[in-house]
Amino acid sequence: MGVSGSGKTTVGKLLAENLNYSFFDADDFHPITNKDKMSEGTPLSDEDRFPWIATLNALLLKNRGEGLVLACSALKELYRKKLTKGIATNWIYLKGNYELIDQRLSQRSNHFMPQGLLRSQFQDLEVPDYAQIVDVAQPLDSIVEKIIKGL
Repeated sequence: MGVSGSGKTTVGKLLAENLNYSFFDADDFHPITNKDKMSEGTPLSDEDRFPWIATLNALLLKNRGEGLVLACSALKELYRKKLTKGIATNWIYLKGNYELIDQRLSQRSNHFMPQGLLRSQFQDLEVPDYAQIVDVAQPLDSIVEKIIKGL
């Protein structure tokens, strides 16, 4: 979990590969209306997110008992509770400061999440005290190694 640009997809894919788990990117499950709204620079409301979160929860329930990695922003505690209802979960928070993430987003193209929404993501972010926190300023291999050790 973490803000856009924190490396959820990149880290998640590599982590899943190392663990021989399936990988899912929550962004792939956003309805087009959510993607359109974000691409226009409008932050999603809770009401926009709840159907998406319900879809992700159904995905997790369907794959319960199998190892999987889901890359998902899950910025608020309310979202995390709805997302994992009925599921045992290990949370990994990919932490980076605003400047680092902003720089990463400035180098990214072809993504529906514009750089201008980053500030709203940091404002919504509620860091879970139960998550393994990993600094994303480290090399990718070190990030994945640290997560695996923490599991």
